[in-house]
Amino acid sequence: MIRGAIFDLDGTLLDSNPYWDRAPEVYLAGLGVQAKSDLGLTIFPMTLPEAADFMIGEYSLTQTRQEVVTGVNAAMAQFYLHDVPCKAGVPALLDALRSRGIPCAVASVTDRPLVESALRRLGLLPYFSGIATTGEVGVGKQEPDVYLRAAELTGSIPTETLVFEDALHALKTAARAHFLTVGVYDDESAPAQEEMKGIADFYLRDFSDLSALLSAI
Repeated sequence: MIRGAIFDLDGTLLDSNPYWDRAPEVYLAGLGVQAKSDLGLTIFPMTLPEAADFMIGEYSLTQTRQEVVTGVNAAMAQFYLHDVPCKAGVPALLDALRSRGIPCAVASVTDRPLVESALRRLGLLPYFSGIATTGEVGVGKQEPDVYLRAAELTGSIPTETLVFEDALHALKTAARAHFLTVGVYDDESAPAQEEMKGIADFYLRDFSDLSALLSAI
């Protein structure tokens, strides 16, 4: 029986990964530095502090890790406040889970103020009983800590909790921790889709047809 649902934010609830590709470029451009074309793809699986360390080394920046994190977040904050859309069908899925009495939480590598600002603007924040971030638990999604914290927020245990993820490495982490996994397609992780299909308990190319997933809940 499903007693909780956990959602990744970027690429799962929100169509925001293209904006995350742009935010580091915007930050670097402000420093007079030209980003390499593959920067977004390279830092996609990293937490923001990890990405900051990479950028410092790759571009010989004199800024500290925290200064880079703050700068990229500032660029991204404007996208969250004004531009980033939710993925089509997300409100209907959240409504369906609410109608079934299944509490939901967010587990994100994005800092809490940005998560809250985006969800509040889109009218999605009331659907969630809580938010867990990798920055708050102190480790990225290569470890299950953020999912375990999110499960606590829903009052559920891993074997009774769905985890919706668009990133292969994160999906693997949730599966190892015995969560029920839902792979979600995103253009950013398109090359990993076949492997995601093999790992996930459920797979969604999009949120237009939820019948198979909802019938299993």
